Formats: sequence, C-alpha cells, structure tokens
Amino acid sequence: MARPRKFDEERAVDAAMDAFWAAGYEATSTQDLCEATGLGRSSIYNTFKSKHDLFERALDRYMADRNAELFALLESDLPVREKIRTHFRRIVDEECGDRGARRGCLVVNTAIEVAARDEEVAGELARDYRLRLDAIRAAIASGQRDGDIAADKDPRALAHLVIAAVGGLRVSARCGADRAGLEGIAEGFMAAF
Repeated sequence: MARPRKFDEERAVDAAMDAFWAAGYEATSTQDLCEATGLGRSSIYNTFKSKHDLFERALDRYMADRNAELFALLESDLPVREKIRTHFRRIVDEECGDRGARRGCLVVNTAIEVAARDEEVAGELARDYRLRLDAIRAAIASGQRDGDIAADKDPRALAHLVIAAVGGLRVSARCGADRAGLEGIAEGFMAAF
C-alpha cells in the first residue's frame, strides 16, 4: 500500500515555478528544486516523474495565473485603450518593484531558452499565445465598435503588437532599462492605437 503524500502538491508546483522563473530551466538543478519545494528527490520524482514534467506543470500554472489577470482586465469596464495602458503599467510596475526583481516573464524566458529545442514546450507556448491573441483582439475589436480605437486599424495586428510590447518590456527590463525607459516604451506602443 502506497504511503499518503505529506505535502501540498500545488505549493510544490508554485515553489518550483519561482525557482524556474528565477534561474531558468537549464540552470535549475534537481537540488535547487528540492530546496525550493522542501521535498526530497524521491518525492519530486515520484510525484512529478521528471524535472521536465515539473517544469511543464509550473509553466502551465504561470500561464493560467497570468492569463486570468489579463482576462479579468480585458473584461473590466475600462475603455480598451485604458485596459491596454493598464496592462503595460502592470508590467512596468512588476519589473521595477521588489517582487519582479527583473526576472522577466516565465513565458518569454522559456520562449528564448527552451522552445527552440523542445517541441512540447513550444506547443504549449503557441497555444498560450493564441489564447492571449484572441482575447486581446476581441477587446480591441470591441473598442473599435465603441469608437475608442480607430476603425481602420487591424485588431489582430494590434493584438500581436500588444503581445510583442509585453515581451519587449520584459526583455528591456532584464537588459537594464529603468522605469522611465520602460514607461517610454509603453507609451510608444500606445501611439499605435
């Protein structure tokens, strides 16, 4: 008879997510994961099968959490231009605040570090991209109907631009851009609307 688990699996995924987010997939060792989660190697491998499996679970958690925040903002009563400006402002605040510590975005970091060599992860990232693209495009199209965004703009192209802006802000922050620089980048992107 198997012994019952004496740990919270979801907290372990959260702790692993923070470890991968801080150091990246390759640089996060099994020992790092043990220290982050408080679990022994056998517990990690018995529960998650592999470092890769735990990474995928952590990445899925990150994407679900971030998308929930974005989708809630997109469904708010703000005008769509203000929704997008607020989204950019949140990114700048995260990158310039203590919590962010300029670690960027786990999705962007993973796209750069892992996606070219890992088909499964690349597929997860592509699905996540499509979800965000569709939600942002729908919000922009709604903004066009409300007159908040010019009707001659392509809502899909603008949605791609929003996603590219977020990635650009994250990477710029990791490269040393300060708050004023990041705010300038965000305002430059807003000019497209």
